[in-house]
Amino acid sequence: MHPTLLAILGLALLGSLRAQDDVPVQDDFQQDQLTGRWYGIGLASNSPWFKEKKHLMKMCTTIISATPDGNLEVTSTYPKGDHCEKRNSLYMKTEQPGRFSYTSPRWGSNHSIRVVETNYDEYALVATQISKSTGSSTMVLLYGRTKQLSPERLERFSQFSREQGLKDEEILVLPQTDKCMVDAA
Repeated sequence: MHPTLLAILGLALLGSLRAQDDVPVQDDFQQDQLTGRWYGIGLASNSPWFKEKKHLMKMCTTIISATPDGNLEVTSTYPKGDHCEKRNSLYMKTEQPGRFSYTSPRWGSNHSIRVVETNYDEYALVATQISKSTGSSTMVLLYGRTKQLSPERLERFSQFSREQGLKDEEILVLPQTDKCMVDAA
């Protein structure tokens, strides 16, 4: 590979790592209080798959449980066509409370996950930096303990997503649905 191209790629990677360091993590993060049922209220991303699929997306249910070794088991159930699909992920704890890593066995992507803000009983705002061989992307998730959050929480989600460099067309408040909500576990 040409040395100039390598230098540019190195600077881009360094810039994305530095940008991720600027993403805050919830002060005094209490992992045990994050466990339980959440509803996926908002999703923002600059990834190609999101742009392609966002018109099909609906609210989902996510169950977070702690493993004996301190990691998080995250199970999301969402409507996909005429059936419900489940996705399980194991978020590995890091040395910083509120920060996790995940490697997708399906896509080979590495995820750096940060719980940015939560009050544990109403909402959680989560930022993820995703890296894979084809490039990197940013994703922001807004979870609620109920299917509806206040306009202020929705605006905070949009504002934070824009602070991460996402454009308005990359920010989505997921349409509510009852499909796949009862069966989720």
